[in-house]
Amino acid sequence: MSKSFLLGLLWLIFPATTLAQGEIHQRSTIYEAPKDEQVIKKLKHWQDLKFGVLMHWGLYSVPGIVESWSICDEDWVTRDTTCTYQQYKDWYWGLCNEFNPTKFNPNQWADILHRAGMKYMIFTTKHHDGFCMFDSKFTNFSIAKHAFKNHPQRDVLRHVLSAFRTKGFMIGEYFSKPDWHSQDYWWDVYPTKHGRNVNYDVNRWPWRWQRYKTFVFNQLEELLTNYGSVDILWLDGGWVNKDNNQDIDMPKIAQMGRAHQPGLIMVDRTIHGEFENYQTPERTIPDTQLNYPWESCITLSNDWGWVPNTTWKTPHAVVNILAEIVAKGGNLVLGVGPTPQGLIEPEAEKRLIEIGQWLNRYGKAIYNTTTTPIYNDKQLWFTASKDGKTRYAIYALKDNEIRPLSLRWRGNAPKSVQLLGTGQRLKMQKSGDVTTVALPKTLKNEPFALQLNM
Repeated sequence: MSKSFLLGLLWLIFPATTLAQGEIHQRSTIYEAPKDEQVIKKLKHWQDLKFGVLMHWGLYSVPGIVESWSICDEDWVTRDTTCTYQQYKDWYWGLCNEFNPTKFNPNQWADILHRAGMKYMIFTTKHHDGFCMFDSKFTNFSIAKHAFKNHPQRDVLRHVLSAFRTKGFMIGEYFSKPDWHSQDYWWDVYPTKHGRNVNYDVNRWPWRWQRYKTFVFNQLEELLTNYGSVDILWLDGGWVNKDNNQDIDMPKIAQMGRAHQPGLIMVDRTIHGEFENYQTPERTIPDTQLNYPWESCITLSNDWGWVPNTTWKTPHAVVNILAEIVAKGGNLVLGVGPTPQGLIEPEAEKRLIEIGQWLNRYGKAIYNTTTTPIYNDKQLWFTASKDGKTRYAIYALKDNEIRPLSLRWRGNAPKSVQLLGTGQRLKMQKSGDVTTVALPKTLKNEPFALQLNM
């Protein structure tokens, strides 16, 4: 039995685990609106879409572990103590010789996620481990140059974006600012005792940091010139920033990006300023409405990438999350990780299709809506049409809850009420600002939405 195989078994038995501070980055507390009219226009269109997908797929998908974080030397990451840190990293880097997704089918992805009612996509071109899911000429650490190199779809990103464009998706590229595989970020001369950060003094070695900045710029230019139209550049790794002495010259990157992709939405996530065109609270929903662009990034399972035997959110739970986010003025980007073979697995597909079926019935209360001042009453979330003539009430039915026979809420008092999807007029009583509506007995036991005619 090979050493690589034994190590692989160990990492499945003793997976890297995370605490909240390990993966979840704090969102900015201040928002700075863009001034570029093309960006503003594209951002408003993005806000109308409401529901998208964030796809993590990379080396970590092979053993089914927590993205790149398992090679990070921080206290919250745990590994099997019978192996050294260097042995683990050697095993992890070596997964590039095993990642051979011969069933890779981006058309399957695009079809399922289109049927799920999603309108935009963000694909992980490179996570923190530095492994590229595109054919970069600036590194050999790429899916196009190892086990998958002879496959006709070796330049994975090209085929993924093409499949989603065919389905009409708005296109986003995720890119990690830190690159732990690069000798200009984690330099083997020094230990990686700086955790996720660059492991050498950039003031002592300015030429090396300058070389890293050039590397990042060159890869981003590849992504924004070689792969067609791109709407969103979603930059992760917020610790790489000027205030943390890891300046990669975001003004230069933004100028280049928008020269190639006019109106490009920049998401330098968690870094307040002109290059964070929308905020990205991770695995959480803000407590109240926010009157600027934001997007909660939340997983369909417990993990961003594919993990075997995971726990899944129910379709009802995802719909309820979506309703709350939209009522508070945000978008939901749902994390879906393809398998190491290159497919969306049946358990994920089943849930996604059910979400899409719900949106087919009630999506008018979600897409192209805006907020309303009174946006919540217990399990009811309220949205509004842009012309102000209609409001929508979405009832967030909990898992295992029996649907109520009637609803009662305060505020948003309508002239009449209809069941969204069928148009059925419902019996209504008003007393002051309190409205009571009887629900039809035939209504399915699921979250549902009402149209409030104002």
